[in-house]
Amino acid sequence: MALSEDMNLRLTQVGPGTPGGNLLRRYWMALCPASELTAERPRRRLRILGEDLVVYRDLSGRYGLIPEKCPHRNASLAFGFVEEDGIRCAYHGWKFDVSGACIDQPFEPNADKLKPLACRPPYKVEALAGMLFGYMGPMPAPLLPRWEMLVSDKGTREITVLPLHECNWLQAQENSVDPVHTYYLHAETLRRQAPDVRGENASAIAYFGRPITDYDFDLVHEPAYTGIRKIREYGGEHPQRETGHPAIFPNILVAPQGKGIVMHFRVPVDDTHTRIFWVDFRSSEGHVRVRQPDNEIPVAYAPHPKRPDGDYDLTTFINQDLMAWETQGPRYDRSGELLGASDRGVTMLRKLLREQIDLVEAGGEPVGVIRDPAINEIITFGVTDDVDRLAPAAH
Repeated sequence: MALSEDMNLRLTQVGPGTPGGNLLRRYWMALCPASELTAERPRRRLRILGEDLVVYRDLSGRYGLIPEKCPHRNASLAFGFVEEDGIRCAYHGWKFDVSGACIDQPFEPNADKLKPLACRPPYKVEALAGMLFGYMGPMPAPLLPRWEMLVSDKGTREITVLPLHECNWLQAQENSVDPVHTYYLHAETLRRQAPDVRGENASAIAYFGRPITDYDFDLVHEPAYTGIRKIREYGGEHPQRETGHPAIFPNILVAPQGKGIVMHFRVPVDDTHTRIFWVDFRSSEGHVRVRQPDNEIPVAYAPHPKRPDGDYDLTTFINQDLMAWETQGPRYDRSGELLGASDRGVTMLRKLLREQIDLVEAGGEPVGVIRDPAINEIITFGVTDDVDRLAPAAH
């Protein structure tokens, strides 16, 4: 059933005070690779959940995340001076520590009274697997989830930063519970490319070009997460039942790709833009322990998806997905869609999203918010040991 305009806004708006935004603020969001903060440039401007922010690392090594505008006269803190205990506004010198507290107000004789009024929201930042994650919701903050692809020492990691997506985050996440788009959007699109592209992608074409004979969906409730798995049955010469890996609520996908497992973090920038980060985990030979310090995790930046003529370059999975999501519109109007049986995963995700928004409005805590350290030592999906048998790519 198509969504009304009001319900579509309820599910897709991400700004402060919106129903969807209030829900998303209960979860940690990927901010950027930690390597983007350097000694020469220890601060970075970000836009997350409709808020303009600055993430920085003070000279003591602590991370902070605060609104970009100084509350004094609204100058940007992105040009501030990073010091031992915080960041100082370059306009008049007001200084804020990593908790958001205003700790210095030069030239103000009544600073003790003014400082509490200048404090910024107590946003939190933690580093894990070469990424910075931020929490922008009510305190106390939940635990940052320790996904196995981020903390396992039996392999290596690589981070990929995708181009800014000019569409709402839910368009990307709904794609993760669509079991049949891979046949045409990926396999058939690649099959119709030039011979060299077809050759480079022969394994992906063969895998996803098999006939899909049946599909199903499974709503998974685990202590540390809730997700939706797509289940596909393939026919042809090599029939297979693929149970799939979960789309983790609200905005993560776990997917096999090449010889690795990739976590896709779909971060809402605002209502019409999304930033996506991949953390690609590759198991070591024989699953032996590997030492890879977080500051040695390589970071790659995917190229822009459009050619000089403005059309999409459809020779990669990234760009094929991006074309489909962006051409749905900056924020897809779901009131006129015509859903079929293969969209049951999409309707399951929307129902789950609607229920969790309602729960937060009623004062409850949504699924997948972790507070018990016992279930957060390492969150497993049973997939890292299967890396050698994975498909060439999956979405």
